[in-house]
Amino acid sequence: MPDTIVDLTVTPELVAEHGLTPEEYERIKKILGREPNFTELGIFSVMWSEHCSYKNSRKELKKFPTTGPNILVRAGEENAGVVDIGDGWAIAFKIESHNHPSAIEPFQGAATGVGGIIRDIFTMGARPEFCLNSLRFGPITGDSPNLKTNRRLFAGVVSGIAHYGNCIGIPTVGGEIYFDESFEGNPLVNVFCLGVLRHDQLARGAARGVGNPVFYVGAETGRDGLAGAAFASRELTEESKEDRPAVQVGDPFKEKLLLEACLELLQRDAVAGIQDMGAAGLTCSTCETASRGGTGIEIDLAKVPKREPGMTPYEIMLSESQERMLIIAKRGQEDVVREIFEKWDVPCAEIGRVTDDGIMRVRNNGSIAAEIPAKPLADEAPLYSREVRKPTTENTEGAELLKKISVSSVSSVVNSLRQTLGDPTIASKNWVYRQYDHTVRTGTLVRPGSDAAVFEVKYANKILAATTDCNSLYCALDPREGGKIAVAEAARNLTCSGAKPLAVTDNLNFGNPYKPENFWQLREAVEGVAEACRAFGTPVTGGNVSLYNESPAGVVDPTPTVGMVGLIDKVEHVTTQWFKDEGDAIILVGEIGNELGGSRYLKVCHGKKIGPVPHVDLAREIEVQNATRELIRAGVIKSAHDCSEGGLAVALAESCFNPQKLFGAEVDLAAGETPAATVLFGEAQSRIVISIARDNLEKTMSILREHKVPFQQLGQVGGDTLRIRVNDQKFSWPIVDLHDDWWNAIARAVEGDASAERIPSL
Repeated sequence: MPDTIVDLTVTPELVAEHGLTPEEYERIKKILGREPNFTELGIFSVMWSEHCSYKNSRKELKKFPTTGPNILVRAGEENAGVVDIGDGWAIAFKIESHNHPSAIEPFQGAATGVGGIIRDIFTMGARPEFCLNSLRFGPITGDSPNLKTNRRLFAGVVSGIAHYGNCIGIPTVGGEIYFDESFEGNPLVNVFCLGVLRHDQLARGAARGVGNPVFYVGAETGRDGLAGAAFASRELTEESKEDRPAVQVGDPFKEKLLLEACLELLQRDAVAGIQDMGAAGLTCSTCETASRGGTGIEIDLAKVPKREPGMTPYEIMLSESQERMLIIAKRGQEDVVREIFEKWDVPCAEIGRVTDDGIMRVRNNGSIAAEIPAKPLADEAPLYSREVRKPTTENTEGAELLKKISVSSVSSVVNSLRQTLGDPTIASKNWVYRQYDHTVRTGTLVRPGSDAAVFEVKYANKILAATTDCNSLYCALDPREGGKIAVAEAARNLTCSGAKPLAVTDNLNFGNPYKPENFWQLREAVEGVAEACRAFGTPVTGGNVSLYNESPAGVVDPTPTVGMVGLIDKVEHVTTQWFKDEGDAIILVGEIGNELGGSRYLKVCHGKKIGPVPHVDLAREIEVQNATRELIRAGVIKSAHDCSEGGLAVALAESCFNPQKLFGAEVDLAAGETPAATVLFGEAQSRIVISIARDNLEKTMSILREHKVPFQQLGQVGGDTLRIRVNDQKFSWPIVDLHDDWWNAIARAVEGDASAERIPSL
């Protein structure tokens, strides 16, 4: 039996404090054949937390499609999925959350989220090329009593993302941000990273080769981030500020050195396995590499570089200090490892070796601090199917409200568009992306602000498009439909950029899974995402589950964020959302629609979160997107813009906001008996606003008819006013006023009117 090192007696109270149930503790004793010591209890607590084991969600995740002809590394096999993009090249990409840390320390919480996802990518042997993010905060405008806190969290998270990305030299090229009362006290910070590699550069996170040396490389271990995985696996409370030690502190300059050293080492063929020290730190990296390799691993904590004196085995094993990696080197290559990390001035220490007994053995100056079978620890956490219960609360005011909207006056509709464009969820995010260096690495072809980010990887001669999407309000009202729409909108955004969708990574943000209504939301959303991914042929390559997203104020709106990547064949096919020339024809691909439920208009202008949400017909959606991509390949489309939050009126206005020149438009909508407010602000799915030269009008309509998709010619680009006629009602807005509402909304909310420009300098 292992000796105890500065140990505590394990009591039922101590077990509960570590987030383990009595049944789980009995299972641990059965695995060990004895009582665990304090260090071993801590190791099991983090590895069997929801954050690491997905014990409450793994059965649901099996519903996702994960295979396809282009998939080189499937979901769950490694740190990130890998997808073939042709000509011997591949991409590794993933999205992960840092929600709880960002609620406590927004700057460091967000910054270390960026650092962690970047390590997940280069541990696959891929060079990180760009990042995206998907963010949720409480309201930053209006009369919320938490306005000051919401603004502080928002500004802090954005600063943390900008700091880490800018310093390490990886561009943040896009993303999404929503604001809603449900996220007060519990912001969502989901960060996406993509890297590029050749097939033969693919690295694996397995401890293979008995006798191979184990190296610790990167920053020294401290007490920051202590048991962060367990912290992320419980609800936020008023006392959560006491968990500040569970929030890591990042150093992007150290990560840059670590990145370059690891990639150089991989090129030297000296690595048998490599794993980043993310959630659960040294614990996770050792037991997971041993489990994947079907081997054991033995390390000595006395050899681990530390930056604080007197650290116990418990603290060293559970620390989540940043910028650290575990490397399984090939025997005989030890000097190569030391030489490269010395060159890059990165700490490097040989701390152990691969064994053949399947045990993760942790020594401290020779004495055993922990001795646990690696595979049961890493891969055999108990899996649960929690109770589900559909919420029974019914909102009966929706139908009556929609009747009132049907008699909206012209002035009411005019004011509503300005109000909707000024809503921070809809408004321009320039205040955010101006803080990001989105041009570093010189591959950004489409700057933040269009439907999807577009990035050229010059050395691979590939053009990639990427997006993150999820409408949390839809998911709150109908999680299955909301999950389907998240996938459909992500694909639509890629299509509007000229890309064909390839694959998906997802970040499932939900509340406490022990509450049946929350678990019902999770199950419904997963099944919606899975159905849509099968329809689009976009397998899920991996991602993250973040549960327990609730605070004393309540649970967050369910947010199954979808990150999707696509490929653009030629640079001539790169398309943006903005009108290009006076006189161009404007066409709506898809139907006008009459679905107002779940819309941003209802939330912003009427303060109501009321369904039913729009329905997405996946077969129709795919045909609309196929037709649009064919038009792009035919060279006839000048602009293409997804019609989503805010409806057709917002899509038309945003199309007018070309960064080089503001355009007006004349639009005539034939909508029958549908009320003007519903026509303009309803969020019916499967709609894309395109503009084309009039010479290409017949060719465009011919291709759309071939695809049997509905379409309507709306009008033309021109002037300095957006004029829309709906049946016999006429509406008019000076574009400069709409642009001012949209461009400056967030700056005015966060910094005050003095910081906002009426027209941005170009």
